[in-house]
Amino acid sequence: MNLLQKWGRYVSGRKSRFVTLVIWMLVIGLFTFIWPHVNQEETASNNLLPKDAMSVEAKEIIDEQFPNDKGVPLLLVWYRNGGLTEADYNMVQSLYQQLKQEPLTSQSMVPDFAKAPIQALKKQASSDNEVLVTPVFFEKDASTEALQEGTVALKKEMKKITDKNPFDGDISNDGLHLRMTGPAGIQTDATELFGQADVTLLIATVVLVLVLLVALYRSPILAVVPLISVGLAYALVNPLLGFMASQKWIELDAQAVSIMTVLLFGAGTDYCLFLIFRYRDELQVEANKYTALQKAIGHSGGAIMMSALTTVIGLLSLSLAQYASYDRFSVPFSLAIFIMGVAVLTLLPSILSILGRTAFFPFIPRTENMANELEAKKGKPVRHPKARSRFSNAIGRLVTKRPWYIIVICTIFLGGLALFAPKIPFTYGVLQSFPEDMPSREGFTIMADHYPPGEIAPVQVIVDTEGKDLSSLRDKIAAMDVTQSVSEPRTGEVNANYQELELILSIDPYSTKAVNLIPDLKADVAESLEEAGLEDASQHVWIGGETANLYDTEHVTSQDQRIIVPVVLSIIAVLLLVYLRSIVAMVYLLLTVVLSYLSALGLGWLVLHYGFDATAMQGLIPLYAFVFLVALGEDYNIFMVSTIWKNRQFMSMKKAVSEGVSQTSGVISSAGLILAGTFSVLAVMPIQILVQFGVVTAIGVLMDTFIVRPLLVPSITTLLGRFAFWPGKMWKEK
Repeated sequence: MNLLQKWGRYVSGRKSRFVTLVIWMLVIGLFTFIWPHVNQEETASNNLLPKDAMSVEAKEIIDEQFPNDKGVPLLLVWYRNGGLTEADYNMVQSLYQQLKQEPLTSQSMVPDFAKAPIQALKKQASSDNEVLVTPVFFEKDASTEALQEGTVALKKEMKKITDKNPFDGDISNDGLHLRMTGPAGIQTDATELFGQADVTLLIATVVLVLVLLVALYRSPILAVVPLISVGLAYALVNPLLGFMASQKWIELDAQAVSIMTVLLFGAGTDYCLFLIFRYRDELQVEANKYTALQKAIGHSGGAIMMSALTTVIGLLSLSLAQYASYDRFSVPFSLAIFIMGVAVLTLLPSILSILGRTAFFPFIPRTENMANELEAKKGKPVRHPKARSRFSNAIGRLVTKRPWYIIVICTIFLGGLALFAPKIPFTYGVLQSFPEDMPSREGFTIMADHYPPGEIAPVQVIVDTEGKDLSSLRDKIAAMDVTQSVSEPRTGEVNANYQELELILSIDPYSTKAVNLIPDLKADVAESLEEAGLEDASQHVWIGGETANLYDTEHVTSQDQRIIVPVVLSIIAVLLLVYLRSIVAMVYLLLTVVLSYLSALGLGWLVLHYGFDATAMQGLIPLYAFVFLVALGEDYNIFMVSTIWKNRQFMSMKKAVSEGVSQTSGVISSAGLILAGTFSVLAVMPIQILVQFGVVTAIGVLMDTFIVRPLLVPSITTLLGRFAFWPGKMWKEK
């Protein structure tokens, strides 16, 4: 009896099975009682860039040298097709009069628009008089809850002033429309969006997994068992993450928690199926259900542990990222998979041991003798042990008879799709991830359509002159082709050597052209400093604002990709080498899963562009998809290849490959469908980054499940023959 079989006896024996279940329930109950729920500890912070990013340093200098005590702005965008009326301007005055008399929660100040003449308000409107933007400022340390309370109260006040509700309704309709945007509006919208997505996502994922399990296995009990295991694992992960976040060990946001839910139910169900399938096979040859379960754990436990470990370490590598959105994913994802791995080897065996063969009702697996005895007792035919499907056997024969054909066809198909990956345009804007009818995005779009493009997001140029004369700097910036206007320089309040100029671009400040302008702008300013006799000029220049923030985001995330991609590949390579003892197998397993990833990225873009009308892919998607698809893709390879390795001890190489493919075909295909299905749930979410991540990942999982794993990998293994084991001991066996 090997170590894993002994472990199976400890967690799922006749008596110990109840002890295991009770321990799990006690631990979950204790942690849930003493530690906070994960959703209570989510951060609403949008500070995703590292502190040494130029735009972040620029903001710190602005806060110190050019302080603005007004606070966080909420921008009210007043819009009427055909032009704002006198009555509309009177409403603006009435609202601001009310805000002066009864301030909102955490309101710091409002401009005195109540006393401003209507002609003065009209001068601030757009040139076509259709749009007016007015701010309401909240305290800098105001919580998201306080901002939400403030916006709700503002809507109530506005509804008292006008008979109609200007916050709802199609923006193309006649009448006055009012939208809230700016930093405060975007923050409250994002919180509401992810808050709605959490519940919807959890319900949709559970329902989908349940439906798929029932459809695939036609067993209501078997469909519920994995969900119970995953649900209890989730119940343990939840307070663990809540505690870690409350202690400030990690930082969580709603996006990470949402995707973690999908990952846990998708990958967790997969791991459960790996054990359940093996248990069913053992029940067809072993009468004692306890012995069958122990053998199932002994045969599949190693592959499950290795698969979980590969995914945990792969996801944990995201902690190397400087961009906070990546880093916030690291611990929740890896902890969820780790707890799920523990659950599959402790909690699930306990549940299966209690249910026994009943778990597979109505298609109960029996040994041949048990089936014959029951047949004799009932006097009618009963279900006998089922052989593997003809399709699985056919695939197993195909990959060993025609390996070259399959390798060539698969490589051409996957490689062709991969060629689209380098051509994908990317975007890093936050608002582009919101639905088009989201109030903050609608408000921003209205502003962009009616005001000069650069006024929406001015560029801040900050220099430390160290006393040098830079009177010509403003003229140099004003002479640039993309400049609409440049403000007079402001002098720092703490240090007079600091100067700030506000640059209004003549082009869209969120465009690729504007973003690519940032390093050139910094170089030009640094050149002026050098001409003035300042050494290390580039260290005395900072560019701030939304455009610089986008440039830093693109730069930092690209740098993260260059670090994390080789780290993930190296880690998985080492784990494969230790487990399989084969350098050759490690190399082609990694190459095939990378090819699968690139083709998924290419096909995913085609689907998003032509099916979802996406003009660009969110810039964070490639690294997210890479880590998930490489880590999860290797799970299936490990499960199949480990089966081939075991078969090779008792049969010829071709027979081992053929049997390995047919033995694992059913479980891996089912697992792949379920995992792809759970990720595809993200495609119905109203948040573009979740939609795009779900589409690309689901496509990648399906490609890996139905092309790479059953066809390409075993064909390569067949072609290599015994050299697939090099330098392991089996490569010498002819």
